[in-house]
Amino acid sequence: MKFKVNRNHFFNGLACVTNIVGSRVTMPILQNVLIEAEGETVTLTTTVIDITVSCKVKAVVATPGRITLPVKRLATIVRALPSADVTLELAGKERVKLSSGTATFQIGGLGAEQFPPIAGLDGKDGAVLDQEALGSILRKVSYAQSTDENRYILNGVFFEFEADKLNVVATDGRRLAKSELARAGGAASAGIILPARTIAELNRLLKSGKVTFSHNERQVAFEIQVGDNDEGFVDRVLLLSRVVEGNYPNYRQVIPKDTGFKVRLEREKFLDSVGRAALMTDDRSNTVHISVSKARQTLEVSAKSAAGEATEPLAVRYEGADVAIAFNPTYLIEPLKAVTEDEIDLEVKSDTDAGVLRGIKEPFLCVVMPQRVTA
Repeated sequence: MKFKVNRNHFFNGLACVTNIVGSRVTMPILQNVLIEAEGETVTLTTTVIDITVSCKVKAVVATPGRITLPVKRLATIVRALPSADVTLELAGKERVKLSSGTATFQIGGLGAEQFPPIAGLDGKDGAVLDQEALGSILRKVSYAQSTDENRYILNGVFFEFEADKLNVVATDGRRLAKSELARAGGAASAGIILPARTIAELNRLLKSGKVTFSHNERQVAFEIQVGDNDEGFVDRVLLLSRVVEGNYPNYRQVIPKDTGFKVRLEREKFLDSVGRAALMTDDRSNTVHISVSKARQTLEVSAKSAAGEATEPLAVRYEGADVAIAFNPTYLIEPLKAVTEDEIDLEVKSDTDAGVLRGIKEPFLCVVMPQRVTA
């Protein structure tokens, strides 16, 4: 195997596939990148069994071949090389010579035959989506995933397919976030659960352009278009992932049908007020209080703990009954940060019913369970 590749293109390709590789792996081969040189491209692939990331980089291939090398060490070396061109060639059965300018490295690897086989995806229900739009709705819900290993069904994001849209949902049992994305065509289906690690990797890889999505009962595939190829990628980055096995709970039962009274808020002002009140919470009293008054036309954000207390009124237009409710401040801050609208609706009914943050122009909602406040 021997090929020449642009250093920046090579590093960008390695950067795309490096992130999923951790230091704690059961097999040394899982710390390596599979390098396959053929035709006019070099294919770079990493896997942690459940997730695989692959991309193709433009190269001048003199001799085709395959080998695996430690991906993080290789990426660090390539980034530091002095010349724009990099030549990589076999220098032994499991060793390569890497040269750039006057710098030369000998790097030990493992044979490509040790790399886990990558199963192809005989997908169904394919859809072409906008990367920015998909990334946006993932950010609007992914914070609500559960981190409790005993509730593995909730350790991910639920993709529910309807004929004309994709519903994306996450919940940890204390809050539920939902957003949606229009799509053309496609059949309705029961949906799939994507693991939290896959969602994190998607959030990192999605930029601009199109992404083609397909799935079957066990696997999903995202073919992510890479701009105008100015980074040296041939056409795409491919992300393959297993899905979480099991049935997602009926999230529609959690969304209140009668949410009571609605107050429209300037999102950033409300976010800042909740953030300031949260400064006066502690582990024993991690609660902010929201009080809405029709007579005063105010929404008051307050918090009280052993450290002290904070109070801040916001002017609002409100025609409902006076209501007071308490929330974990994080459960308000995270969705308020995730959405981009200037205004957002807060819907509340009583101090024991769930509150709802709802988008006005964006198809988004977040159901938040209230905190129980003891006298």
